[in-house]
Amino acid sequence: MVSTTEFDELIEVLRDFVRREVMPAEAGIDESDEIPDRLIAQAKEMGLYGYALPAEFGGLGLSVRQQVLVTMELGYTSPAFRSLFGTNNGIAGQVLVLAGTEEQRKQWLPRLASGEVVASFALTEPDAGSDPSRLVTSAVPLSGPDGDGWVIDGLKRYITNAPAADIFMVFARTDPQAPPGKGIGVFIVPARLDGVSVAARDHKMGQAGAWTADVSFSGARVPADALVGEAAAAGYSTAMRSLAHGRLVIAAMCVGVMARLIDESVTYARERSQGGHPIADYQLVQAMLADSQTEYMAARALVLDAAARYDAGTDQRLAPSAAKYFASEAVGRIADRAVQIHGGSGYMRGVPVERLYRDVRLFRIYEGTSQIQQLVIAREMLR
Repeated sequence: MVSTTEFDELIEVLRDFVRREVMPAEAGIDESDEIPDRLIAQAKEMGLYGYALPAEFGGLGLSVRQQVLVTMELGYTSPAFRSLFGTNNGIAGQVLVLAGTEEQRKQWLPRLASGEVVASFALTEPDAGSDPSRLVTSAVPLSGPDGDGWVIDGLKRYITNAPAADIFMVFARTDPQAPPGKGIGVFIVPARLDGVSVAARDHKMGQAGAWTADVSFSGARVPADALVGEAAAAGYSTAMRSLAHGRLVIAAMCVGVMARLIDESVTYARERSQGGHPIADYQLVQAMLADSQTEYMAARALVLDAAARYDAGTDQRLAPSAAKYFASEAVGRIADRAVQIHGGSGYMRGVPVERLYRDVRLFRIYEGTSQIQQLVIAREMLR
């Protein structure tokens, strides 16, 4: 358990690191679609690959409230940097935290926390994106002289960190007759297993350096103990619980980006003159800044409140969706205003607000689209 003093020191060190080491590398990351090796090494040394994982397995064991505060600091720079270790801490690592057996946790979580192993969350499919309950990737039980196991076949799409992954948390249908959302298991599948193939990196609108790719499974055979947990039909529930945690993280990322966009806008407004006057003197610019600051403060408060509810166990579904929905929509509006405040220069490559404008669009899709969040929120309200 990290004490308050230790956590405050961690935040200060992280804030300094982001501004001194990561921000100067942003333009290069955007141009090369690569995170520098030195930043990867430093992230491992700082324990960033395991800050959300239990301390007993080598992580920092931060509470969810502490996790979102860390994520807000990471959100102040290129989203690709957090993505390096985001799946280890988040949706992939949480599968093991939430549902893994003791042996699976002992085998994998320390290696995830150190950064020795990178894990990816393989849920989305070409025809099962916003509604993964209808996924068709199959896991067929197999018995033979070489031992019991499963054979996995299917295609996963837009899988974050797939080109760098060592293992995939693969969601597959174990009962083809079960209704949507039922009869789905989750399996630990080594990336270099025969029958596993990772396609070339996707070319995205933004978030360069955060790699995604298709992953195909063709007769990929895994042993019986590759099944996460002991229930071959509990995978969908595990995915939903992991995604709820992930929604809070994405919401916190949005808050961090909001802070950066506002700081860039305020600095530019103070320094840029129009007609002999700083543009900060114009009421239209002031109105845009005020709107952005208000939305930032509202989003930050909502995320912290949702994290407190998550830690208390009083709301681990509606509040994460509400926070993710509001923050991901608000950061898009703030990015738009930031570009508008910058005028023509805001539309030019190489300017931080232009890059962030492209980056933040994905947050409305990650961990369930805004439309899915609307459904989750409404259904929870009507229960």
